[in-house]
Amino acid sequence: MRRLFPVTDQTAAPAPSGEAEREWSLAELAAAYAYPALGGDRPGGGGPDVWLRANMVSSLDGAAQHDGRSHPLSGATDMRIFGTLRALADVVVAGAETVRQEGYRPARVRDAFAAARRAAGQAPVPAIAVVSAGLELDFSLPLFAAPPVPTLLLTGAAAPADRVAAAERAGVRVVVAGDGAGVDPARAVAELAGLGHRRLLTEGGPRLLGQFVAAGVLDELCLTVSPTLTAGDAQRIAGGPSLAVPRRFELASLLEEEGFLYACYRRPAG
Repeated sequence: MRRLFPVTDQTAAPAPSGEAEREWSLAELAAAYAYPALGGDRPGGGGPDVWLRANMVSSLDGAAQHDGRSHPLSGATDMRIFGTLRALADVVVAGAETVRQEGYRPARVRDAFAAARRAAGQAPVPAIAVVSAGLELDFSLPLFAAPPVPTLLLTGAAAPADRVAAAERAGVRVVVAGDGAGVDPARAVAELAGLGHRRLLTEGGPRLLGQFVAAGVLDELCLTVSPTLTAGDAQRIAGGPSLAVPRRFELASLLEEEGFLYACYRRPAG
């Protein structure tokens, strides 16, 4: 792997030494993708300081999935970065459809990150937070029945009462983040921050990411550009209604390995 564009945060670790391209260690990846320092509250008020990062993969022709799943677009290094981003986060947020299609399981305890998570005051693994209006989920699956830390379920106040009760019986913590059946993206971020989860990571899917984008609460996008072509009519990485005015982000870092590009874009300061 080689760095094509430096991380803008000057506290980040410098690029690994040596001219030859080589595999980065997990510690080097963690330094390159470190969350910014978070203070007590957001500037100007508005609740606890929080950072919402998205991690997505796209083919060269803009597909976020192939045959309904993102894995065919991925590669070994992409999965190492995927694991590193999870290991840095307090909570991983995913839509119910993505959880079903990708076969989500609880986050794994990673020995390589255990000391860093303890030092940061984090649980051994990030919690998984599933966003769902109808709660049509199988609560007997390991994600809900046997996670190292309780799985969260973000839903609306009008969610079906019987499904809420089924989730709670399974040990899932239900978090109301909307006045109707669905979830308000900005409120979801605020509710998670109120639970102490300030380093947020969303893995989509496209509809959920589109909602975060539309609500203006996305701070960072980590985008893997896969050197593949798929054609077809697969979703883009973000769906839903278009913004009235396109929102511009700034390139923070760019890595390359075996034709894959690993880009990190951040919301402009201020």
